[in-house]
Amino acid sequence: MSLDARAPLAPRTVSPPAPVRRRSPVRAEALVVLASSSLALALGLWGIRRQNTMWGDESVTHQLAHRDLSQIWLTAQHIDLVHALYYAVMHEIFGLFGDGLLTLRLPSVLATCVAAGGVGLLGLRLAGPRAGLLAGLVFPVLPQVQKYAQEGRSYAMVCALVTWATYALVVSVPHRARWRWAVYGSTMLLACLLHEFAVLALIAHGVTLVVSRVPRPVLRAWGATAACVVAGLSPLVVRSAGQSGQVSWIDGPVRLPEFLAVTVVGVACARTHLGARGPVRLSALALPILVLPCLLLLAASLVKPLFVDRYVLYSNIGTALLLGAWGDRCRRPGRSSRVTWIAVVVVLAALVPVSPWLRTPQSRSNDVTAISAAVREEGRPGDGLLYLPGRHRIWTGAHPEDTRSLTDLALARDPVSSNTLAGVELPARDIAARMLDFDRIVVVRGPAGAYTPTDPREAAKTGTLRRHFREHGTTRVNGARVTVYARDRGPSPEAGPRSGSPR
Repeated sequence: MSLDARAPLAPRTVSPPAPVRRRSPVRAEALVVLASSSLALALGLWGIRRQNTMWGDESVTHQLAHRDLSQIWLTAQHIDLVHALYYAVMHEIFGLFGDGLLTLRLPSVLATCVAAGGVGLLGLRLAGPRAGLLAGLVFPVLPQVQKYAQEGRSYAMVCALVTWATYALVVSVPHRARWRWAVYGSTMLLACLLHEFAVLALIAHGVTLVVSRVPRPVLRAWGATAACVVAGLSPLVVRSAGQSGQVSWIDGPVRLPEFLAVTVVGVACARTHLGARGPVRLSALALPILVLPCLLLLAASLVKPLFVDRYVLYSNIGTALLLGAWGDRCRRPGRSSRVTWIAVVVVLAALVPVSPWLRTPQSRSNDVTAISAAVREEGRPGDGLLYLPGRHRIWTGAHPEDTRSLTDLALARDPVSSNTLAGVELPARDIAARMLDFDRIVVVRGPAGAYTPTDPREAAKTGTLRRHFREHGTTRVNGARVTVYARDRGPSPEAGPRSGSPR
């Protein structure tokens, strides 16, 4: 058969290619926020009561938030002005939802959920949905974030506000709308009013814009906004500068090694090129907020020790973003390696014992619930009560029923009526005279080797105990010692050897 004689072929029908189903931006954002917030909520609720214990700073929150707003304001004129806004917020929360550990700590849990969602959205906008999801999931798992997500203090709230201020900044760069800059500025100002060291994040934002080489109008808009934030914060800074003595307990960087370990991991992830999906690169945003606040606070500590890891908790935003973007790149074809995944497994395995420990009373520097219980068990009705030094009175303030049957020998005016944290004490001579009227005194003091002021009142307490009393027994609890002293009536067959002066 010739070629011409062949039957014509039937035309082939080519079906159109199946449409590629892509997740819509709104759906991707919702997924990132929901996953990140859900993990943060689960970790925050896990062991939130911490065996029904409370530590010293939380005790201060509990005591001050239960005062009237006018009393909170009057107290802030003497001490803790930097936390006055937070105490006022917690006062309203206690009024709405009642007393208890859950009410004390749930605001921090919810703030961490809000922060985790914001970190996820930042990662999504700067490096894609997968990087955003990973960053949002990494953030609540970081040990520092887990710790302060369950504390009745302002740091989780500050972190959430800085997170969303950062997101507002990233959104404002391409659009340049004035209302967006107003949102950014007001959010940053609120974060700074909750804790003034949040202003260090403002400096990191400025460095981000400079490194990203944004247009000059954007830099001018940021400069004007930053100036407004600084102006709004200035009265708080000026007034609180006179209360710098309340951080005299900081004699060196607090928990710096743990903080540096997380920082080093984040910086190592930034060594790879992390691409951008807009005018701001992820690494240009994450590295400054991770490194700069820490470095600036350490530099200030050369003059006066100020570095405490919780003061710059928001630096973990940078760590989570860098880890999320790095994890996304490792999952791409040709990028993953056995060594990389071994490193991931090792890091996750290291977090396994840390997470349960953070939910124990021993994870905090003291346990005021145990201190109050020890005072109740060691004291007898009618015994004297003494605090060495007097500022330790805040340790039992959250459980007044445990000390009600004892007489506070040094107290002249209680904390509430004097608008102070620990009350006003009698002159040194009067304290010594009152001590001699009692046969037994229960003494609450810090652990062995803890710093004790050498002012006349404390000298009168220790001197009178040394000359006229003998140590009867000591109960050691987390962060404190509760010692019973009995009046020394002279040598007797029952009396043991006389103890030395209390440390």
